[in-house]
Amino acid sequence: MHPSTDGELGDFLRSRRARIQPAQVGLPDHGRRRVPGLRREEVAQLAGVSVDYYIRLEQGRGRSVSDAVLDAIGRVLRLDDTEREYLRAVARPAAAHRASVAGQPPAKVRPGLRLLLDTMDRAPAFILGRRMDVRAWNAPADALLGFSRMPSERRNMPRQVFLEPRTRELYPDWPAVAAETVAHLRLYAGSHPKDGKLATLVGELSLASEDFRRLWADHQVKEKAHGVKRMAHPVVGELTLPYETLTLPGEPDQALVVYTPEPGSRTEERLRLLASWAATPGGADDQAASGSGVRVGESD
Repeated sequence: MHPSTDGELGDFLRSRRARIQPAQVGLPDHGRRRVPGLRREEVAQLAGVSVDYYIRLEQGRGRSVSDAVLDAIGRVLRLDDTEREYLRAVARPAAAHRASVAGQPPAKVRPGLRLLLDTMDRAPAFILGRRMDVRAWNAPADALLGFSRMPSERRNMPRQVFLEPRTRELYPDWPAVAAETVAHLRLYAGSHPKDGKLATLVGELSLASEDFRRLWADHQVKEKAHGVKRMAHPVVGELTLPYETLTLPGEPDQALVVYTPEPGSRTEERLRLLASWAATPGGADDQAASGSGVRVGESD
């Protein structure tokens, strides 16, 4: 399951054509098939390339494939914009992306970004780095998710989702959260095929979680640009949290995640109560017992 294997392109193409039925692309369905979805021959025909060329592509032997061919295959397989970008990344990994980041230190969070976090005193916000590591957070995010009280190696969203039992209680929609997390991690893998730490993370999660293994094998890719998360917080109860994810200028491997509760909503009131309660003497100890934290900080 190493994300840098040449089989990644073939696995992705096979998973995408398996979900397309012949009738969806105007082909007759001649009864039972040995494999679900489209055959390789059918994809090649519809994309306007030879069968031999498409087979070589699925085998990872088409590194010089053109944009036109990839666009044609994307059209046949009905890929969305994110999947098309992922297809290009795994079909023709750029030299810069193929360079390993495993030995590089984590990118520092700029002082200006830390100040931005600290001045966002009403909205929970945090910065994600490589492999969805949590790099920095503000006080509302700490009160909500308890980053400061986690061991540094656990400040990683996939590890939290799949290795911490309390997350299944924290997220009423845990299956959807888990699927989105893996899809975003898979998208990162397409652009960082030689990230040794990513391979270690995928191996760790694969050994520990059957759910992760199943979702990783599904080859879904998805941006987490915005959406809504529901939480059942152990202190203040149910929260409905729209979120926005912003890639930071000049820091392509860092993203700012901000929860934006509706003004005047019950969620906003409960977040305000949580922040106030967490700041009181004794609140930190009580939150530690329930899995939350109270200190502003940056991960190591």
